[in-house]
Amino acid sequence: MSAIDDLPPLREVIRAHALSARKSLGQNFLLDLNLTAKIARAAAPLEEAVIVEIGPGPGGLTRALLALGARRVIAVEHDARALPALQQIAVRYPGRLDIVRADAKAFDPRPLLSGERAKIVANLPYNIATTLLVGWLSVEPWPPWYDMMVLMFQREVAERIVARENEAAYGRLGVLANWRAETRILFDISPAAFVPPPQVTSSVVRLIPREKPEACDRRALERVAAAAFNQRRKMLRQSLKSLPADPARLAAAAKIDPTRRAETVPVSGFVAMARELADIRGEKRNTPE
Repeated sequence: MSAIDDLPPLREVIRAHALSARKSLGQNFLLDLNLTAKIARAAAPLEEAVIVEIGPGPGGLTRALLALGARRVIAVEHDARALPALQQIAVRYPGRLDIVRADAKAFDPRPLLSGERAKIVANLPYNIATTLLVGWLSVEPWPPWYDMMVLMFQREVAERIVARENEAAYGRLGVLANWRAETRILFDISPAAFVPPPQVTSSVVRLIPREKPEACDRRALERVAAAAFNQRRKMLRQSLKSLPADPARLAAAAKIDPTRRAETVPVSGFVAMARELADIRGEKRNTPE
């Protein structure tokens, strides 16, 4: 019996279903049910909550979410080998676990939500974690179909998500994440907690979507941030030359000196430059030939 329910310990589940972790799927199984419960509690309140979980594997986090009161968990798993283990959990928690075999990168949960807002809680596969996060942060229209994300990343990626100006990890991901969400690293998890142990420390990050981010076109923001950080050691007057706009005009719109570098510009500065870029593009479209 495990610490959170009467299902077998996760090591027994893995042995029974021959669930060796596959590097090609970015799998590292977290077997400590005390830690999975800690992650689940970070998404509180769980009572009446609908949870979307990506990559549940043998179901440690799934079990914690259900045991701690989640009304419904939609578990999205690409690996068919894990489905029988998840089905055991579904039997233990009847009517509360929906198992979906799908590629998370192409999965849209909205048809399953009936208009309810969900929470995304997951120990994400490392090889697709950033791609998934960017996709969730790019959802249109905004606010999105979720009201919280509690996600595990490699520590290096977590630092990039929460980074702000004048921090070494600040870049395109930090601009997008902090424009659309409030971000925070909650705690770290040692490699020793996983099977197999990864070579890096993991971090659990909470992102709460902003109901009304500063107004700007997301695609314009991504273009400005990409141009600026692709040549992050250069001044803005040089790095922004790849855009169809005068860098000086963009910098002036944000009230920043064009001799500054990308890592010194706050999210609000990138938003202002993105708005100006969108305006310039609109001017060019509306200019008679």
